[in-house]
Amino acid sequence: MWRSAIVLLTAAALAAPSARADSTTEPIKLIYLEGDYAGTTIIWSADGKRILGYIAYRQYRKGDRLRIERTAYFRDGSSDEDTAEVQVGDRLRAIGGRSIIRDTRGKPVVDLRIDVAARHVSGFYVEDGKRETVDEAVDIGPGTYWGPLFQLVVKNFAANAADGKVVVQSVVPTPKPRVIDMEFARDGGGTVKRPGGSTKADRIILLPTVNFLIDPILQRLVPKTEFLVAEGEPPLLARFTGPRNYAGQMMRLE
Repeated sequence: MWRSAIVLLTAAALAAPSARADSTTEPIKLIYLEGDYAGTTIIWSADGKRILGYIAYRQYRKGDRLRIERTAYFRDGSSDEDTAEVQVGDRLRAIGGRSIIRDTRGKPVVDLRIDVAARHVSGFYVEDGKRETVDEAVDIGPGTYWGPLFQLVVKNFAANAADGKVVVQSVVPTPKPRVIDMEFARDGGGTVKRPGGSTKADRIILLPTVNFLIDPILQRLVPKTEFLVAEGEPPLLARFTGPRNYAGQMMRLE
């Protein structure tokens, strides 16, 4: 389930001062060993009544390098694809990756490459029918995470939390790429009900550290982004509810 958590939480910017991260954040501690894995999971509507599509997930480890590939396929023909390469060990250190968003015709409308070592983001995005090229120097570092790496932050939340919070830097498309500090915060508990029983879980909310009320993009994306995490070793992600991407479509994973 951790591998299936599609956190396409697009909320922040290279160009907007209100959403710019002040500096790079430190890589999180890794408590749990990551290895080879492949699987799929269903994407539900936010109310859990309709199937929107499915996620295919793969991760492959060679030495201290871990490569993650995750693609969400939707019934309307669109898809969201993320890859990430990281160094794993005592810390989770980002190396690079790519994010691609395709429309209902399968045509890319966002294609961004992240090079952490070079501190560079390149590619393109389409906004209002116009293609915009991206070739930007950015203030990012090994503690910068995106897409599939958010699930590892939640998995290792307890080991990294200070006063019930973990702050990481992120690069995401809105559709223009943005850089922002995002805060994972414990916010009480909840219950996940399923046929045959229910599971009690801690609620972790994801929000930007900036004042999102002054940014209309963030206002659309931020609400109802939450993880319900059951205790255990390792902890179990019982449910994720949040926006698919900058389009603001809400979905649920269980």
